[in-house]
Amino acid sequence: MQYRSNPQGLALDHAHWRAICDEIGERLGQVLKPEALEIPERLRALLERLAELEHAPSIVPSSDEMSFPPSREFAGSTG
Repeated sequence: MQYRSNPQGLALDHAHWRAICDEIGERLGQVLKPEALEIPERLRALLERLAELEHAPSIVPSSDEMSFPPSREFAGSTG
């Protein structure tokens, strides 16, 4: 049986370690219910803005645009 030890020298087998972690998770889930957490208005506005920007066209060139040399027509028109 594997045991984990902590700085205080207490040894817990895997089953007890898992049970403690599960209990902590359940209690945190009860305390931090999504409906109990109110998102500040500024954060909500920023999240909405981010969602809008995700649908906007990108100004970053694609890898295809960066990997091909310029066309001869474009290169010849400058001189």
